[in-house]
Amino acid sequence: MEERAGVIGLGQIGAGVAICLARTQQLAAVYDIRADAADMLEGVPSVVASPAELAAQSDVVIIAVVNAKQTIDVLSGPDGVLSRARPGMIVVLVATVSIEDLDAIRALTDAAGVELVDCGVTGGPKSREHGLVCLVGGTDETIAKVRPVLDGFAKLVAHMGGPGAGMAAKIARNVIVFGCLRAGYEASVLCRNAGVDIRQLAEVIDASSDSVGGPLMLAVRDDPSSSEQEAAVREYTRSLMVKDLDAAIDLARSYGIALPLVELTRRTDQTVVGLENVMGEKA
Repeated sequence: MEERAGVIGLGQIGAGVAICLARTQQLAAVYDIRADAADMLEGVPSVVASPAELAAQSDVVIIAVVNAKQTIDVLSGPDGVLSRARPGMIVVLVATVSIEDLDAIRALTDAAGVELVDCGVTGGPKSREHGLVCLVGGTDETIAKVRPVLDGFAKLVAHMGGPGAGMAAKIARNVIVFGCLRAGYEASVLCRNAGVDIRQLAEVIDASSDSVGGPLMLAVRDDPSSSEQEAAVREYTRSLMVKDLDAAIDLARSYGIALPLVELTRRTDQTVVGLENVMGEKA
């Protein structure tokens, strides 16, 4: 029997999820604090009166609210999802929350006998076009059961590991995203001081993306301790990195500016290329 899904929270992501599941005829109900939130969403039914009513109609409850407090609010109380808890029900949390908050949420679902899948998502602007990517955490059995619903609204579902792994992966992914923003800021500071056209540099980066490599290009390679050749590749990368970062630091110094991300990377050069502290620098 095909699982029926309900979506709580009809913001950008939740609205997209609901529209996609309506297209695949997997959508049972939606809920939002705005009674008219579904009025302009193609194929999506009207908002039901409460999270409890939605849960009564749904095998899978997808919670797409903003934060942990809102998640707990829609789960708890006489009108909450868990007031209609029953065997086999699965809650999928797509809000990004801390691991501490996720543990508190899981305590609620565990006490009610409901399975919880932590599901970090990316690609929000493309959510209505089946463009979300899901980073999910949960047991193999639970993920297999909920997979048809996830496939109904996501273009890629990546099972990152057991409970909590999906949220940890999303947090790690955001470290990369926002760390790269900092790197872009520091690069733009150099450009502005040196009279470089930043838009032209952005075009160069886009055109050379295949050769530049991504933030995890070394992290996904073999362990250097198991191969002299791999260690040599990383040492060669380190030598190029040190040369180029030293040039950046010298240029910044000539303008009297600081590049803390660049300076940190230079100080931790062995760690950055994976030749030491592979499980993390000591605090």
